[in-house]
Parts: sequence; structure tokens; C-alpha cells
Amino acid sequence: MWPLGHAAVAYLCYTGLCRVRSEVPLVDLAAVAVLIGSQVPDLVDKPLSWYLGVLPTGRSLAHSLLVVGPLVGLVYLIAARSQHPEYGVAFGIGAVSHVLVDALPALWDGTDPSFLLWPLLAVEPYESAPSTVWQLFVSSLGDPYFVSQFGLAAIAIMMWYHDGTPGVDRIRQAGRRFAD
Repeated sequence: MWPLGHAAVAYLCYTGLCRVRSEVPLVDLAAVAVLIGSQVPDLVDKPLSWYLGVLPTGRSLAHSLLVVGPLVGLVYLIAARSQHPEYGVAFGIGAVSHVLVDALPALWDGTDPSFLLWPLLAVEPYESAPSTVWQLFVSSLGDPYFVSQFGLAAIAIMMWYHDGTPGVDRIRQAGRRFAD
């Protein structure tokens, strides 16, 4: 799944949880935490695999439940010690939803989900990969799983707007401080 799809799924899961718990829709920093969590597995694995060649695939270390579980626990403990456990929950939903959504294709096309338990289970390196992100994007256009991400993103954007666009003010404030 692409970054937009991961962000959409994570946001929908988290805003759904907030509604089930009968809470006010998520706050600014929780929205930022869920977004960051939704991207962490790829931000770790893709560069270490594709560019540095340290990992066997772009889905190994940070896509493994053996790493994601303790990472989420650590982030939650840090957030809780800072009197904001909800940020840890949001980060955890983002990271775990990323990993589980990446495992979904195993249900219908026989993709190997062994990355979920790497390094206990070996992962097969990609047979071949497009040489650029643009080529990967173009080659994905006919894939229903890829195209469905745009529908999920549209729904997530509508929910985010309905929730009052949480996170935007914090990002603007940080941008202003950085620019000053």
C-alpha cells in the first residue's frame, strides 16, 4: 500500500475508535501521531532495503510484529509518562494498521505474509522492482488494491474534515516556529 492509503486506513481506524469510545473526535497531536505511526514501517524498511541494501525487502524489520509490538509499547509508555497516553494509542493504531493492511494481499493472491514474523521467518527478496517510484506508480494503476486506496483516502479526507481538520493548526504552528 502507498503512503496515502496507509494514512487513510490509520485515520479511519482511529477516528472510528474515538467514536466507539464516545469521545470527541481526535485532537491535533493525536492526528499527527496516527499519521506518523502510519508511515513509520515504510520510512524504516524502504530506505534500509532499497537504497542501503541492509534489509532483504522493504517489508521486514519495521513490518515485523516482533518489532512493531515493542515499538508501540515503548511509544505508549513515553506518551503515558508525559500525561498523554492517547498519543501512544494513536501512534500504535497507525503503525499496526500499516502492517496488517500490508498483509491483506496474502488473503487473496498468495503473497507471503512471513514478514509479519521476520526475522523468525525468512522473507524472500523482491524478484524485480521498477527502478523508479514513477514506474512503480504507473505499473500499479491496473491493480484494484492500489486503486481502492484513493477511495479510502476520499472517505478519510471527508471524515477528517468532519472532525474539524485536526492536526492542521499544530503543523502550521510548527512551520511558523521553524520559519522564525
